[in-house]
Amino acid sequence: MHGEGSSWHFLTNHSHVLLCISEDPDITVRELAHRVGITERAVMRIIGELDDGGVLERTREGRRNHYTINADLHLRHPVENHCTVGDLIQMFRQTMAGHPVER
Repeated sequence: MHGEGSSWHFLTNHSHVLLCISEDPDITVRELAHRVGITERAVMRIIGELDDGGVLERTREGRRNHYTINADLHLRHPVENHCTVGDLIQMFRQTMAGHPVER
């Protein structure tokens, strides 16, 4: 059977973190880890890589971070670099309309 017991996904954890941040720019690392299904340490590493790559910017607001996404940045892989980060987010927002994300 296809799909059962399979451990791979079409999108990476980087994409999952980015999509969650696009839904809630004030989300905590703990909330991200829970929603994506990875450790808080993995989330912090991914956020650091997204920040270093110019995909997002972290701004400290009190004890929390606020994230701003660079929607105009082109995706990195040659197969998809004709699309921007904003295109990716928009595609998922359109398909997720009416399908609330479990928290």
